[in-house]
Amino acid sequence: MNTKPIATPTRTKEILQTYGFSFKKSLGQNFIIDVNILKNIIGEAGIDSSAGAIEIGPGIGALTEQIAKHADRVVAFEIDQRLLPILEDTLGDYDNVYVMNQDILSADVERVVADQFKKGQKVRVVANLPYYITTPILMKLLMDRLPIDSITVMIQKEVADRMAASPNTKSYGSLSIAVQYYTEAKVVLNVPKTVFMPQPNVDSSVLHLEMRDEPPVQVEDEDYFFDVVKATFGQRRKTLMNNLARHFKGEMDKSEIRTRLDEAGIDPSRRGESLTMEEFAQLANILYK
Repeated sequence: MNTKPIATPTRTKEILQTYGFSFKKSLGQNFIIDVNILKNIIGEAGIDSSAGAIEIGPGIGALTEQIAKHADRVVAFEIDQRLLPILEDTLGDYDNVYVMNQDILSADVERVVADQFKKGQKVRVVANLPYYITTPILMKLLMDRLPIDSITVMIQKEVADRMAASPNTKSYGSLSIAVQYYTEAKVVLNVPKTVFMPQPNVDSSVLHLEMRDEPPVQVEDEDYFFDVVKATFGQRRKTLMNNLARHFKGEMDKSEIRTRLDEAGIDPSRRGESLTMEEFAQLANILYK
């Protein structure tokens, strides 16, 4: 058993050389070479010996190895076939790890949870996600309402800030609402570029999402609610009135929109970024009727 962790510059280089592995830009591969960062991520994720873990994009197994030391069982989804023999080698000592050569976006995750974990077991997603596909992956995990308890991911700092943002901030937008509708979102760690190989061009953060049992607001129709939210951020500098008039062109005229805004107790000259989730819900419900 190799006692040196995978997440060190020397061991990572060794593994890459042994297998003649080259990074694929199209897959956004950046491997972590700092064990302390990984331990912090696992601490923030709340992984312990009773939990099951799902990892997305294990790479050469740096994070997987650390999760395997703490979790009861780990299921890792890896899309790049070239990494399968490497993972078989680097994780060979851990019999609680199962690697699936599958794209998480097309996987039946609910079925995987039912097949791979104990009934009623807490299941936590932990991953160092490729930047180019962060949002689609997270939105799939949230919208499919999977039997998972939390998601802790290393992502681009700017995206993490947007997902966890509060009203009246520059980062706040429709993505903040979408993520916070399903979860309680918190940026728990900022991470320098230097802990990656190769180094990305942007800074990273670890975002922790704790799943909500129920959304914080009641809406008549979820799709409609998210549509209205998106519309109000259509052009950030424009007022609610202007953005909504543009969105409902041909369906509702300005005077009708104004009436609905009055009914919701919302000033038409406000901007989308000033509305709380409760206000968005109220507005969407009144418009829906």
